[in-house]
Amino acid sequence: MTKAGQKSSKIFYGWWVVLAAGIGLLNAPIILATFGVFLKPLSQEFGWSRAEISLAISLGGLALTGSVPLIGRLVDHYGARKVIMPSAMIFGMGLMSLYFLTASLWHLYALHLLMAVVGSGNSPVPYSKVISRWFDKKRGLALGLVMAGSPLGGFILPPLAQALITAVGWRQTYVLLGLLVIGITIPVVGLFLKETPQMMGLLPDGETVVHTGVVRQSSQEPGLSGREAWHTSAFWLMVSAIFLMAAGINGCILHLVPMLTDRGVSAQSAALATSLFAGGVLLGRVGTGYLLDRFFAPYLAVCFFCVSTLGIFLLWSGVVGGLAFGAAVLAGLGQGAELDILPYLVSRYFGLRAFGEIYGYAFAAFTLGIATGPLLMGVSFDFTGSYSLVLGGFVVATLMAAGLMTQLGPYRVWEAAVEPA
Repeated sequence: MTKAGQKSSKIFYGWWVVLAAGIGLLNAPIILATFGVFLKPLSQEFGWSRAEISLAISLGGLALTGSVPLIGRLVDHYGARKVIMPSAMIFGMGLMSLYFLTASLWHLYALHLLMAVVGSGNSPVPYSKVISRWFDKKRGLALGLVMAGSPLGGFILPPLAQALITAVGWRQTYVLLGLLVIGITIPVVGLFLKETPQMMGLLPDGETVVHTGVVRQSSQEPGLSGREAWHTSAFWLMVSAIFLMAAGINGCILHLVPMLTDRGVSAQSAALATSLFAGGVLLGRVGTGYLLDRFFAPYLAVCFFCVSTLGIFLLWSGVVGGLAFGAAVLAGLGQGAELDILPYLVSRYFGLRAFGEIYGYAFAAFTLGIATGPLLMGVSFDFTGSYSLVLGGFVVATLMAAGLMTQLGPYRVWEAAVEPA
């Protein structure tokens, strides 16, 4: 029999939760990851400009910005599963409905708005709340492995979408991608994602308590409320840095395919560059997750953000070939670190009491950057015929983000959120 505070010799169920959450996030970036692949087919089909099509992503980003704090509150009150599963179903159906897309730009915009709102329920916000409850000492690694699901999907989806478009056309490709979302996310989350370790008589990181056999959670998890977090300098430094990084990186990557094809790169090679970006994100998330449990998170952020700045600088310089692929990987490393570090910082500076709500606000800063960056890229191209001006601005913005991270103070110490019955 295992004594209190010891770990069982069996595989800790929290790692199965990590696997389920990572699979759930495979489809989270499906719109952004495949945007560049669909951009030219939509432009050729309907005669829309790149700025007009990019506005759909920007509107979706604004809708996501407004919806993720609400999603965070719902997760805090009702749990992640009750949010994720209906969200995945409606999102998949919305994706499939793009098969019926008409020449009206408002049709495109309305569908992206709908998918952004419901898709926020399958964002990192609900999954990160679950993982932060299951892990404390190994929280960085666990979050890193979960967050790896999104770039892994981003690595697979662009060439898959490109191949499907070539084989069956863009309309049928949207239907197949929608079926993929529904067929993967709902069964995995429904079967394997458990909200808390207490549901299985466990403590975070795999410790168990055996006497009366019940572990109960304290009436209120430790930490700040959403309103209290808003009044801290750490919150505003954090969200400002995240916004600047998201705008810079996503602006570049969502236009990477047309940017490179404009320079004479083939469509398939440009799609490969997008996949390599996702590979960089994957490396950044797993690597950062491992390092977060060993080093101070803001310092790690500075290092990875500067790496991304170098990638954006290379794209600004007009590189093609191997250097363009390298630039995509460097940009990906920074984004991988960004979304891994963010929930970790929220848990360490603000606790778990209102984690969903606070992380929702912080993630909203990220999505606001997603809304801003691609639109700036599209407008720059339409007015100047080049991406050069805005790329230079992104180099400055990402350096500023690294500087803001140096101003965060030490972590706050929170008492354990669970106790033996």
